Amino acid sequence: MTDRLVFEDRSYILDRSESPGGRGIIASRVLHSFGAKTLSIITSGGKSGAQLEKLLAHSGFPAEVVRIANPTRIDFTLTDKQGLTIKLNEFGPPISEEELERVEKTVERCLDKATWLMLCGSIPPGVSADFYGKLIRMARQRGVKTLLDTDGEALLRGVEEGPTLAKPNQQEAERLLNRALITKAHFREAAARIRSMGAESVIVSLGSRGAIAIDENRMFEVAPPHIDALSPIGAGDALAAAFVWAATKKKDFPDCVRWGVAAGTATAKLPGMESANLEQAKAVYKHVEVHSFN
Repeated sequence: MTDRLVFEDRSYILDRSESPGGRGIIASRVLHSFGAKTLSIITSGGKSGAQLEKLLAHSGFPAEVVRIANPTRIDFTLTDKQGLTIKLNEFGPPISEEELERVEKTVERCLDKATWLMLCGSIPPGVSADFYGKLIRMARQRGVKTLLDTDGEALLRGVEEGPTLAKPNQQEAERLLNRALITKAHFREAAARIRSMGAESVIVSLGSRGAIAIDENRMFEVAPPHIDALSPIGAGDALAAAFVWAATKKKDFPDCVRWGVAAGTATAKLPGMESANLEQAKAVYKHVEVHSFN
């Protein structure tokens, strides 16, 4: 954390830390803090991969590691005391066909004990955009529900395979549909359009404005309370994780989205890369409003 983030002037670092990151790891961290059983499947290579594994060993939840030749990427997050955040991501490491096959076989083996498969984050350079779609088909054959949280061509190809839930944020939805989304009407149209492309249900997450969600023919606006955000990084991952947690508790679709927005909002209130736990999400949940458009 810095005292401030400004251009053409110096800032001072007040605090710094390392933590295991990536959308899937953050989602597993939230699920674990909610008391759910979770397994994170990761690739790991080089010195940065060894450091990732070391950090994960203290996370409290298990991870399946698929080792690769190239170094694991390192991401940098800069946050100031006012909540302004800049995230700098390296490109993911190239993965060979043999390494990718081992990832696929690991997922296949772990599906036997799974109720949900969460496909989180970008796919590595050179990997086919159909990779997540292939895993969605594999999960469906085994009766496992799927959540798709990615971007670009991988999102398009994955949505076409009919995931249980697609969860793009505003920018990802704009890229998918090749149009700007500005008004609530735009967000509603976007959610309906993405569902028509193949997803069983859709959440378009909108940061501090909550989310627009559609399931079957029901559409909802889920609005969080106003907060003073410290860091929005990981809020979308917390939303996805809390939705899945609520779904495993047999809560209905609107309530699952409500829990998701509560967890995302509670996470944004925390500094750095911290994620909300169940008690923090509960405190926000009671102030989250759900409005039906139908």
